[in-house]
Amino acid sequence: MKLNNRALVTATLIGTVLQLIMVTVGHSNPDVKNLFAVGGMGISLIAGILYTVISTEVITRDTVVGGLIAGAGCAVVGIGVSFFLQDVPASLLLLGTVSSAVTGAIGGWVGRLFSSGRV
Repeated sequence: MKLNNRALVTATLIGTVLQLIMVTVGHSNPDVKNLFAVGGMGISLIAGILYTVISTEVITRDTVVGGLIAGAGCAVVGIGVSFFLQDVPASLLLLGTVSSAVTGAIGGWVGRLFSSGRV
């Protein structure tokens, strides 16, 4: 298995920025805070898609693993900040990261639809 480091870093950084925006806004806005679960997993899905679109991988397994790592990586940072701000319980660090890893992996698979005609 090989992963594209540039794509992994880029997708994870973009996902992390989006997660941090969400938890920062959600800290003072209850409507956004109520969407942390859906929003966080959605951002991880986007990170997985971005990994696949940016990378040059042609093997589905590699795009799924890259998406999984990007999705989990950005989620754990966002959830960690949200926990530090006392907006979520510590148990969410594990549950939220695992859920986001799964959606990131799905994003890695779905991203193949947008990946420059690669099959």
